Amino acid sequence: MSVSSKPITPAFDLVSAPVPPSGQPRRAGRKPSWLKVPLPGGEGYARLKTLTRELELHTVCEQARCPNVGECWSGERATMTLMVLGNECTRRCRFCAVETVDRAAPPDPAEPSRVGRAVAAMGPAYVVITSVDRDDLPDGGAAHYARCVEQIRRSAPGTLVETLIPDYTGEDLALLMSGHPDVLAHNVEVVERLQRRVRDPRCSFVRSLDTLRGAKRADPEVLTKSSLMLGLGERGAEVREALERLREAEVDFLTLGQYLRPTANHAPVARYVEPECFEEWGRIASDLGFANVASGPLVRSSYKAGELFATRIIEARRRRAGTERELE
Repeated sequence: MSVSSKPITPAFDLVSAPVPPSGQPRRAGRKPSWLKVPLPGGEGYARLKTLTRELELHTVCEQARCPNVGECWSGERATMTLMVLGNECTRRCRFCAVETVDRAAPPDPAEPSRVGRAVAAMGPAYVVITSVDRDDLPDGGAAHYARCVEQIRRSAPGTLVETLIPDYTGEDLALLMSGHPDVLAHNVEVVERLQRRVRDPRCSFVRSLDTLRGAKRADPEVLTKSSLMLGLGERGAEVREALERLREAEVDFLTLGQYLRPTANHAPVARYVEPECFEEWGRIASDLGFANVASGPLVRSSYKAGELFATRIIEARRRRAGTERELE
């Protein structure tokens, strides 16, 4: 696949480095007004919070301290990202708030059934299932993950399923893809230079691209998606290169958001990127050929705008397939 060579003249200075030559992070200062959100609450939020407790489910919304939890858990189109394989991760990424251990508890065999019941009870048009990394398991937990997807298919056949997966490759990826997700998401997280500084040493930009390419090879019809955090000291040229490589891997959807430090023990914020810069990066990404781009300070890898766009594409495909069957 060729990447667009259309010349782009950014309206903002996106190429300058936010980190000085000494390599020391520039102080980001106080959190700006555009990153402040109201505390979560309301009837919809309370209902979903109760449901997750009753069914003993984990959500990234809470575990990763997502700032959008109040927005996503309220209203008629309430959405959540369910986290399977437990709430303990075997990798120690410096951006993530999920608890890390060397060996987590064995996967709960009843979890796939509970996930299916939860999605059926919520009745969403679109659901995101993700997981912790489980390097302590022979298949990384891929078979258990696939069973969760299969239970959703049985319990809520009308719901579209996005899986936000670890960096599965080979047989592990094939196991996951056997569940036939509608959208396969895997996040590269940061530009290549910052991988070792921010992600666990077992992760890499190249391996993440292999996961995304492998999903397309396993099912050319699957929609693939990835996410990049800004504000960790990346340079504009590095962001542009990362976007180009994601398009070369045939990634369909992209999200760009501001990195927010979960605790003082995590990687520091080098810069709070202005909303106007996110808008410019969104235009650049669209010019490169991504089918859908969500770019903004509070955008996260599971974001409503992208879900609505994916829903329209998948439903249109299903209508076309149904029409073709009728004509046969």
